[in-house]
Amino acid sequence: MKTIRVVAAILEKDNKILIARRLKGNFAGLWEFPGGKYEEGETGEEAIKREIKEEFDSEIEVKDFLCTIEHQYPEFYLVMDCYICKFIDEEIVLHDHSAIKWIDPNEENIEWVPADIKVIEKYHEQRIV
Repeated sequence: MKTIRVVAAILEKDNKILIARRLKGNFAGLWEFPGGKYEEGETGEEAIKREIKEEFDSEIEVKDFLCTIEHQYPEFYLVMDCYICKFIDEEIVLHDHSAIKWIDPNEENIEWVPADIKVIEKYHEQRIV
């Protein structure tokens, strides 16, 4: 089984977090934390800064490492390093998502990509929300 290693950003602002709706793929229409695959030789912080620049044309500051989530999908095994971040530049242009929204971290009834359910659970465990 193939293992895919990715990074995700939990972007915070005014006691809210940013989520993004997937534009394509198996989970199109579901909500996730933005991010993507590592490139050769990148650290987690380098990868998440590059991914957010590519996905939103925005610069971010990495504030803290949150957790590493592992999730078994039918086609692959996912390892996702998650970072607490904030925007430096809030001009957001969507390239890989159909929508974004800022939510209260306690908001329910979000249709999450399966692995991201584990991320929001860890966020609640480790952050004061």
